[in-house]
Amino acid sequence: VFVLAVILIITFISNGANLTDGLDGLAAGSSAIIGTTLGVLAYISGNLIYSDYLNIMYIPRSGEMTIFISAFAGALVGFLWYNTYPAQIFMGDVGSLSLGASLGTIAVITKQEILLVLVGGLFVMEALSVIFQVGFFKMTHGRRIFRMAPLHHHFELKGWSEPKVIVRFWIIAIALALL
Repeated sequence: VFVLAVILIITFISNGANLTDGLDGLAAGSSAIIGTTLGVLAYISGNLIYSDYLNIMYIPRSGEMTIFISAFAGALVGFLWYNTYPAQIFMGDVGSLSLGASLGTIAVITKQEILLVLVGGLFVMEALSVIFQVGFFKMTHGRRIFRMAPLHHHFELKGWSEPKVIVRFWIIAIALALL
């Protein structure tokens, strides 16, 4: 059961990151925020004193993942330097799928799978918007919930500029990380 749960978690978050990668820097900035949050949790989980004080499960040597997570977040910030609106470099499916898979793997290793649903709520929201849109479209034979799925394109079609959508979604990601 655990193996199936891990496969589902990593696949869902990976596809959520892929669906979020539709605007310049949206997936990369969100992944940096989510990754940093998971990095803090990995560090706390690997420290006996902090994990005991904050009542977080102690996982020996999980703090070592903060090296990878720091490089992960740093690479994303470097990528954002060239990928903010208007983008000069495109990540594509290979990049966005691997971002989500990395975040899912970190969550599984640090035993934060359920918390990933909250921290990675932006990816969950984007994936669910596509699932709901496709399901509703098929059930009602052509009617839509959103103007376009994934959700960030819905707001673009409502007249929001691309940078406005990106920054507001980053703010949502920060709020979810703080929760």
